[in-house]
Amino acid sequence: MVMTTAAALRARKLSQRFYRRDPAVVAQALLGCALVHGERAAMIVETEAYLGPQDLASHARFGPTNRASVMFGPGGVSYVYLCYGVHEMFNVVTGLDGEASAVLIRAAAPICGLPDEPNVARGPGKLTRALALSREQDRLRLDGDRLFLARYRRIAATRVATGPRVGVDYAGSWAERELRFWIDGHASVSGARARR
Repeated sequence: MVMTTAAALRARKLSQRFYRRDPAVVAQALLGCALVHGERAAMIVETEAYLGPQDLASHARFGPTNRASVMFGPGGVSYVYLCYGVHEMFNVVTGLDGEASAVLIRAAAPICGLPDEPNVARGPGKLTRALALSREQDRLRLDGDRLFLARYRRIAATRVATGPRVGVDYAGSWAERELRFWIDGHASVSGARARR
């Protein structure tokens, strides 16, 4: 078996056009893609979509604040923020310019440059630590040489599970929306296993 490297993944970078779609569509399409930072790479196994100002779980609900203005597009850039003063969270901005939306990358499985352990990037805080991502990577285009996403594995639609997002109980009926997507049965998925 040939070992995949960050250099090999550069040839399969996602185009900026990939991100300029509905966040739920992008969230599902990102499953099986590689998130690469420097020489570290991991396959995305779990995502959550966040919509515009109407989505009470989204940072966009407060409008284009200093922190969340990046969500208002255009898609194809990173959005990294500190959660609860502890965890960095890595998001991919989606949609067209002026359309607020993003996808949180919740969990990933190691490809290269990381320990070969299913829990190394299981959860959004562990993911950013494993890939050495921080707010220094906020608002960067996702087709650069050091930070990018690339096609890696094709995931069949029958393997994609959906459920409510994690930790957004404050968002009323938006908390129940099935905007979380994951590869069913994958060992690196973080959140509670919900119905398909």
